[in-house]
Amino acid sequence: MQTFSLTNFFCGVLLLGLFSTSINSNAIELDASVNEQIIMLPVSVNGARLQLETTIFKPPGDGPFPLVLMNHGKERGNPNLQKRDRFLAMSREFVKRGYAVAIPMRKGYSKSDGIYRDYGCNMKDNGQLQADDVQAAFNAIRSQSWVDAQRIVVAGQSYGGLATMALGTRELPGVRGLLNFAGGLRIDGGNCNWRNALVSAFADYAGKTKLPSLWFYGANDSYFDHALANKLMQAYQTAGGRAQLVAFGKFKSDAHGMVGSHDGVPIWWPQTARFLQSIGMPFIETITLAAPSKPAATHFAAINNVAAVPYLSDSGREGYKHFLTRSTPRAFAIGPGGVWSWAEEGDDPTERVLAACQSIRNAPCELYAVDDAVVWREPINKTLAAQ
Repeated sequence: MQTFSLTNFFCGVLLLGLFSTSINSNAIELDASVNEQIIMLPVSVNGARLQLETTIFKPPGDGPFPLVLMNHGKERGNPNLQKRDRFLAMSREFVKRGYAVAIPMRKGYSKSDGIYRDYGCNMKDNGQLQADDVQAAFNAIRSQSWVDAQRIVVAGQSYGGLATMALGTRELPGVRGLLNFAGGLRIDGGNCNWRNALVSAFADYAGKTKLPSLWFYGANDSYFDHALANKLMQAYQTAGGRAQLVAFGKFKSDAHGMVGSHDGVPIWWPQTARFLQSIGMPFIETITLAAPSKPAATHFAAINNVAAVPYLSDSGREGYKHFLTRSTPRAFAIGPGGVWSWAEEGDDPTERVLAACQSIRNAPCELYAVDDAVVWREPINKTLAAQ
C-alpha cells in the first residue's frame, strides 16, 4: 500500500468474558457485514501481563467457529506508529466460509502494550521472539466459547509469516496448518547477510515442525523474490518440513502486498481452498456478504478531468495525474490551501488518505475521488472553498 501527500509548499506523506476492554471506535468505521470489532486482548507474554490491540471478524451467530489467526508484517520506522492491520479482503473470504478471524498487533505495534525488540541479524530468534506474542494471543483467543478449538489455521504476511513459521515449531492444540504469505524479514544497511540468515531460520523451523504449510511468493516481491523463496523452500524441505510453494507471477507494482489487496484473492484463494480441504478445514462459501460500502459517486466532474479538481496548484494537478495511473483501491483527498494526498491498496485507502491529508497542517480535508469515481461535492461554505 502507498500514501503520498503534498501542499503548495511542502510534501509529507461483542465479546464476553475475558475480553472486557474494548477500544472506543466511534471515529473508526468498522465493517458491520463481518461483525468487525477492535479489542484490547489481555495476554501473558513470558510472564508479563500485556494488552494487544486485536481485530476480530466473525460470521453471524455465536459459533463455535473455526479460526484463522492472522499475523501482520513490519513497516519501516517506529512500530508504535504502525496502523492496525485488518487484512479485510482476506478476512472477508474466510468469514464467507464460516471462519472467525483474529488479527493481533504484537508487542510495541500500534496501540498494543510493550516495546518492540529484535535480535538484529539473527532471523531464527527474531521469528521466535515475535512468535511469543502470537502464542500469547493464540492461548487467549482459543479458550473463547465462539472458537472451535480443534479447527484453527495460523497465517502471516512478511514478518508475520516468519513469526507463523516459527510458531509452527511449538505445541499448538487444534492448529491444522500454516499459511505463509511472503514470509521473512529484510534488514537494510549494515553487514547483515539477512538472506542466508532467513534460509538458516527456515531450515531450523522445519526440523521442529509437524504442521503442513502453504507458501505464496510473487515474482516482483520487493523483499523476497522467487530466487530467495526457492532457497527457503529447498532448505525447509531438506530439513524435513512439509510445505508447498506457490511462486506466482508479477502482481501490480509489488507482489509483497498481494494478500492485502482484494485483487489478490484470485491468486491465493484457489490454492488455499485445496490446502484447507486437505487438512479437514471448511473451504466452501456458505455466507453471502454485502459488498464493502464506499462513498457514492457525484456528477461534479469526470474522473479524468484534472482541471476540475478544486484547490490544487500546478504541482497538485501533476499529483492528481499520477493518482490516475495508480491501481484500485485508491483515493484522493483535497483541502483548502492546496493540500492534497493520494493512497492506494491496503485495507482502507480512504481512511489513510484523509489522515495523511489532514496531518499536513491540520487542514480540513475531504475525499475527491475513490477508485474510478469523483465523490466530491462543492462545499456549502463558499468562503472555505475559496481559501
